[in-house]
Amino acid sequence: MSIRVVIADDQDAVRTGLAMILNGAPDVEVVGQASDGADALTLCRDLRPDVAVLDVRMPRMDGISATREIVAEGLADVLVLTTFDVDEYVFGALRAGAAGFLLKDTDADGLVDAVRTVARGDGIIAPAVTRRLIAAFAATAPSASAALRTAVEGLTPRERDVLACLGQGLSNLEIAERLDMAESTTKTHVSRILMKLGLRSRVQAAILAQDLNLSI
Repeated sequence: MSIRVVIADDQDAVRTGLAMILNGAPDVEVVGQASDGADALTLCRDLRPDVAVLDVRMPRMDGISATREIVAEGLADVLVLTTFDVDEYVFGALRAGAAGFLLKDTDADGLVDAVRTVARGDGIIAPAVTRRLIAAFAATAPSASAALRTAVEGLTPRERDVLACLGQGLSNLEIAERLDMAESTTKTHVSRILMKLGLRSRVQAAILAQDLNLSI
């Protein structure tokens, strides 16, 4: 089955280019395009895509606000387009529950791989900036609340190990290899961790792990 994608960018040329690249992949189909966050939200409500690829700076509703609504309504996983040089936008997307961040200069293969990664339930941040981004956000975000710390203490030992691995920016496959278990088991653990801690994305879980200095 194809990965169904909605794209939102206020620049026609960029949007067209993204669509051409993604439609060129055998397992990806762009089912909708929008020029702003408001239209992207409407498309996601109507089409229920697997992934929404959103630019940050758009008229009417920006990518951060759209991400917050899309994630809150469970409409799709969100991959945010960013130049990474404006940290407040990246941090805003993290707080809104984005599953990943795609650099604007990513090549065609990187774009397709990022969409596939998010569609299968992994988070994606360019490897060169993963640890820097998580560490920087953890340093500026409010410390974990007492209730959240208590919730972490309620995780099983294996779930705590998985959470610690998330804090290191590892993918599901890398976590599975590190902890010697099946990738499908890793996915189950990640889902349970997010549910138990009331978090929106694995990236938020990674930030929490950094804040708590979890390690294995």
